Amino acid sequence: MKNKHKRGYWFCALNTDYQPVNTIYCKFIIITIQIFSCFTNSEISDTHRVFLHPTSNFFYIYILFVKLYLGIHFITMKKLLSFLTLLLITNAIPLIAQDFLPIFGKINHDVLKNGRAYETLRDATATIGHRLTGSENGRKAEEYAFNLLKSYGYDNVRYQAFNVEAWTRETVTVKIGAGNDFKSYPVVALAHSPVSAHVSGEIIDLGDGLEEDFIAASDKIKDKIVLANINIQSPDNKGKRNLHRSEKTALAIKYGARGIILANGVKGGVLLTGTASVTGHLITIPAACVSLESGQEIRKSLAETSMLEAQIDMTNLSRPIHARNIIATLPGISRELSKEIIIIGGHLDSWDLATGAVDNGVGSFSIIDMARVFKQLKLKTARTIRFVLFMGEEQGLLGSKHMVSELKRSGEIKDVRLMINLDMNNNTRGFNAGGSTALMPALEQIGNEIKQVDTSYANEIKNSTGLHSDHQPFMLSGIPTATSVGSLPPGAWGCYHADCDHFNLIIKEQLDNNVRYVSMVLYALANIPHLPVATMSDTETRDFLIKNNLKTELILGKEWRWDE
Repeated sequence: MKNKHKRGYWFCALNTDYQPVNTIYCKFIIITIQIFSCFTNSEISDTHRVFLHPTSNFFYIYILFVKLYLGIHFITMKKLLSFLTLLLITNAIPLIAQDFLPIFGKINHDVLKNGRAYETLRDATATIGHRLTGSENGRKAEEYAFNLLKSYGYDNVRYQAFNVEAWTRETVTVKIGAGNDFKSYPVVALAHSPVSAHVSGEIIDLGDGLEEDFIAASDKIKDKIVLANINIQSPDNKGKRNLHRSEKTALAIKYGARGIILANGVKGGVLLTGTASVTGHLITIPAACVSLESGQEIRKSLAETSMLEAQIDMTNLSRPIHARNIIATLPGISRELSKEIIIIGGHLDSWDLATGAVDNGVGSFSIIDMARVFKQLKLKTARTIRFVLFMGEEQGLLGSKHMVSELKRSGEIKDVRLMINLDMNNNTRGFNAGGSTALMPALEQIGNEIKQVDTSYANEIKNSTGLHSDHQPFMLSGIPTATSVGSLPPGAWGCYHADCDHFNLIIKEQLDNNVRYVSMVLYALANIPHLPVATMSDTETRDFLIKNNLKTELILGKEWRWDE
């Protein structure tokens, strides 16, 4: 066999499961390679692989050769259709392997040598600080991301502005005691608490604050101050699904509480912030967070006395603000697939207690560097990719909700095939199909190819979904979602929404793993001939949410739109 055809036969050898069909198909591949070789006098190259890719315009010419050759071997149309069906099924993934390995290698080399996510996140946290939506810092962060994407060659980068009501903390105190003996505790207000609140009442301890805890004490909560854990701490509740802090607050309001105090689950006197509103609007009672140690001390006092009273005083600011999502687009080049859109997004905003290096600097600045990689390497994709930095996630998914509403208004929502969300995703080692079973085989196959580039990639595939991040508005609109699987740096979980979420937590190697592995998966998904997910109908969306046990949380969040 001539050397210049050996790689063509190796290409065919990838398909071992359908040898009768494959033998014929491989003849076409070799004929094609021979035709190219006559003109180029060279071995099969990356250009030839592009020719063989079903999304290539040249592939239509190739199909003509196939049809002519089939005329010799197949007599009936039924046999012809059967062959073509098997052809598509048996060769899709091998084509992925052959097309993408050289690109994966280039991505890997570029990120390890030129990756900028670590450096740009370090610069942003040092020069901007926190990135609270609607604040001056938030505006600076928007401009920083915009200018960075522009410098990477995205002339089409744009702002997507929206106006919302934004919340800012001012003062808060919590005193607990009995009679004339009260003690002040370190505390932070939870977002969307009232502009002004001055309440007092007897404390009622509801443990982990699960729905069953509220139901069991439903006739005792009215006019009380609820004390509950922000996470699951009781051994009796191990394995149960926790409620979001906003959902626990919603239950406290439902049963008539005057306020709610949530105890953090992290040691070291750490105070946690975040929204206490399921809707993103102001709530009617004050919500505050104390440390794990304060919570333990309060409970010890409760055990020693028959009654403890809590006094909560706070002032906050709520005002209309102007914020902007940042969107950079890499247009698809395929005649058939360029209208299909894959959105990869993560929230740029953070809370104001620290600089938001982990939440969500690791996600948003990874996305910005992925955009750089695609431009730097001049990567072409069949489908269109949109790199999106959302604002307002922390205050109620404001930016992603606005983007979805704009996609619906323009009719473009029908073209969005997949939304990949990166929120505190770090040190990527696999992917989560977001509840879409059909997507798992493709992710696994792509991961197997990544392992050929770097054997340290674990290719861990999961299939679950949840709420309370920027994928949620897309998911509720029937759009399939996915995310990467990884791990946070040491100590990062303890600094979630806390005053210790700073750049010193970030590890460059782990951030580079985000950029290179997710870029490879994104490139492959944007180029495979058939993306095995589709927008769900309204009924299918409802059934999907029920199947993934999200109905109760969505009812609490007032986002369940289906009749009971």
